[in-house]
Amino acid sequence: MLYDNAKITVQAGRGGDGCISFRREAHVPKGGPDGGDGGRGADVVLICSDSLRDLQGFRRRGQFKADSGGHGQGNQRHGASGETLEIGVPPGTIITTEDGTRYDLTTAGQRAVVAQGGSGGRGNRHFATSTRQAPRFGERGLAGDEGLVTLQLKLLADVGLVGLPNAGKSSLLARLTRAQPKVANYPFTTLEPVLGTLELDDRQLVIADIPGLIEGASEGAGLGHDFLAHIERTRLLVHVLDLAPLDGSDPLENYRVIEAELESHDPRLAALPRILVLSKADLVSPEEANQGAAAWRQRLAANVEEVPEWETQEEMVPVVVTSSATGQAMEDLARELVHRVPVVTTSGEVLVGPGANQALPEHQTFRPGSDRGFKVNANDDGGWTVSGEGVERLVARYDLENEEALAHLEGRLRRIGVVRALESAGFKPGDDVEIGGVLFELDPGGPI
Repeated sequence: MLYDNAKITVQAGRGGDGCISFRREAHVPKGGPDGGDGGRGADVVLICSDSLRDLQGFRRRGQFKADSGGHGQGNQRHGASGETLEIGVPPGTIITTEDGTRYDLTTAGQRAVVAQGGSGGRGNRHFATSTRQAPRFGERGLAGDEGLVTLQLKLLADVGLVGLPNAGKSSLLARLTRAQPKVANYPFTTLEPVLGTLELDDRQLVIADIPGLIEGASEGAGLGHDFLAHIERTRLLVHVLDLAPLDGSDPLENYRVIEAELESHDPRLAALPRILVLSKADLVSPEEANQGAAAWRQRLAANVEEVPEWETQEEMVPVVVTSSATGQAMEDLARELVHRVPVVTTSGEVLVGPGANQALPEHQTFRPGSDRGFKVNANDDGGWTVSGEGVERLVARYDLENEEALAHLEGRLRRIGVVRALESAGFKPGDDVEIGGVLFELDPGGPI
């Protein structure tokens, strides 16, 4: 069974604490502070691995925790940073974090940092000044990011085979490639996507056999709705249509059902290039097959509103009559697939196929910058709340039971404008102030 969805919980490592230490050696007067810094916590990284094909491994393990950084030590010895936790995912995985950030890993070796390790705290040697020559405080390490990460696998295939159950997709894939899908004469023989590789003219195309679609598939009916997402990456769709269905259904109506489901799932799929394959030609006479193909070519040509410069109206949706049992037109279909799927260079230039020599639009990724501001809000009980990522991280750095550390923190808050903002909002000495869940009193008139 193909597992194409998973949710995992990740937790990056915590940063190590800075050390409070003083140099004490014989014949070294006034050695001074020499506390080392804490190491950085380990990141959690998802890495694209070509050895994986689905997300089955995450069914057995759903929680991942990276190592914390080591604490600093005396004699200016720094703590070791945690070793990055790398988690392999198959090519084609889309990663979504809790804040909505998305990563699309398609090539082996691509990496996505889904949880950053906390930074280590500084040792007391960093806080020595001319007026504070023996600081007895250091910084604490910060906690690493943690949260829920959603994984969704979309197969990387050049060509997608779509159609009703028993349309002949699996047999067609077996003829074109070396894939060995299960073939039988009952609905939903294909229970999960099957991939095969077509090799022709020094090129390789990956073809995906998508489980048969039925009416209402895009809304959850049948099996195919679970796998519609797998054809979103394809660059060409092959609609496999039974020439003469044994159940007596109308081929035209069958065609409309599949096209409507593709349009309902994602309008972009309706705009993908198509090839219409009329399958099971061995079950009808050659005259019937030729008449059916002519009728479909005329019907499809009449539906074309705009014809690109690189092809004629008759070539917009090629119609190929095939038989997987006898091998009829298989080579013609293979060459049509190779012609229709373009070769794209890393620079975005299309070398062969439809749209040759047309540059693809440049892909850019924009991510919001980190929020370093803060907000001051009055509470109903007369106290105040200061919120903001930067100021909350600052408070988490220090041991507020340590008077020297508390005095240093108040100076930092004053320099970044927190005390000034509180006073502008009506703060008075003695009022309680809450920052990052910590309640304490600030002295506006204290030293900087």
